[in-house]
Amino acid sequence: MQAFQSDIARFEKLNVQVLGVSSDSLETHNAFAEKLGLSFPLLVDDGAIRKLYGGGRITYLVDQSGIIRYVHKGMPDNDRLIREVNNLQSH
Repeated sequence: MQAFQSDIARFEKLNVQVLGVSSDSLETHNAFAEKLGLSFPLLVDDGAIRKLYGGGRITYLVDQSGIIRYVHKGMPDNDRLIREVNNLQSH
């Protein structure tokens, strides 16, 4: 999550909404976000999102129509994600 926060201005400049998702409680999310200084929303998953998209450290680029355009498993590489966003926006 800190990796996304460190580049949040770059994502926002591209009109990208960063969201974090886990099954942790809202209280846990709030404490985590405060501790790390996160400025993007953390969503509580009741299992529905995990059922649709799978679990673990996975980053999805989803377009405005809700179509998954890119999937990255593991820790995010923000430079690569930014390049992928630029590619998607140029098409």
